[in-house]
Order: sequence, then C-alpha cells, then structure tokens
Amino acid sequence: MREVWATPRPVPPGLLPKIAGAAVIVLALPVFLAAGLSLRGWLLGAVLWVAAEAFALLLSRLPLGADNVGAAGVRGVGMMFRSIAVMVIVIVVAASNTEVGLAAGVLYAIAYTLELALSLTTYFSSEPAR
Repeated sequence: MREVWATPRPVPPGLLPKIAGAAVIVLALPVFLAAGLSLRGWLLGAVLWVAAEAFALLLSRLPLGADNVGAAGVRGVGMMFRSIAVMVIVIVVAASNTEVGLAAGVLYAIAYTLELALSLTTYFSSEPAR
C-alpha cells in the first residue's frame, strides 16, 4: 500500500475534473431556483469558482521540477492561497448575509470536492513514471 503513495506519476491532464466542477456549478442553478435558495449565493459561488480556476490556470503555467524550485514554490503557495482567499470571502459574506454566504460556500465546496476527487482518481490510476 505504501508504494501507491510513494510512486511518482506524471501529472495527468486536468480538463475532466475542471469540467465536472463546472458542471456542478451549472447544474446547481436549476436546483437553487426550484428550492428557492439565494440566487446571489449561487452567483457568488459561481464567480468564486471561475476566479479560483482562472488563478489556478495562471499558476499552472509556472514550470515545475528540480530546476525550477522557486517557481514550484510560488505555484504551491499560490494554490494554498487560492483556497484561503475563497474561504475568507465566504466567511466575510456569511457574516453579513448568512443565506448568501452559506449557499456560496456549500456550492463551491461541492464543486471543489468533485474536482479534487476526480483529480486524485485520475492521478493514482495512471501509470507510474519511469
């Protein structure tokens, strides 16, 4: 079992997980409308999703590897900052409007969780690097 976690693998393409996360955002709109949930919450969740994905796309252009330690560090810290920035925005909004903040936070969390699960599945189901 330890070999599964310790075996390096090539970074798989991330298009499918991103599409799945975006599909959650799009498919949530009719659910929000039917359930009478806050459309401002859906809009905030969708904007946060798009902004976080755009920031991740920008960071993904930085090179990785032992020859680019500085760029790899910026990429890692940037990806952590992305999640923290979303969390701070959701908390600030929830402090002033609980319904909007909660709706946005739950929507973003579901989309992010699906993207993460698919990314991990894709990564660990790929062939080890040689």
